[in-house]
Amino acid sequence: MSEITKQRPKHLALHEIRLPLAGFASILHRVSGAGLFLMLPLLIWLLQLSLGSTQQNVDMFNALTGNWLVKLILLGLIWAFLHHFCMGIRILLIDIHVGVEKQQAHSSAVAVMVISLALTAIFGLKLLGAY
Repeated sequence: MSEITKQRPKHLALHEIRLPLAGFASILHRVSGAGLFLMLPLLIWLLQLSLGSTQQNVDMFNALTGNWLVKLILLGLIWAFLHHFCMGIRILLIDIHVGVEKQQAHSSAVAVMVISLALTAIFGLKLLGAY
């Protein structure tokens, strides 16, 4: 039995791991889903304020959404939703065995990143009042 066993590392050096783009997209999919779930009470409250018929609700909604910090949070939520949506479509396609090859998986991960960031820029400009 001259079996050579490889010594396992004592610690995992995360900064040395080279994760492919599809791996980053997958991690961001989980992070965006968790962020959307955790911010759901804020979104429901803002929806309730926007649908309110009293002047007090409208004034509070306008005051909140006029704050730059709230706009930054909403911009992050817009990105989270768009990334989660685009990545979800990619995952559904992979589930039906479309784009499972290495090059196709990389191309679809790039497409998810580009599309979600481009749509975030478009909706972010609308949020910030550019048009």
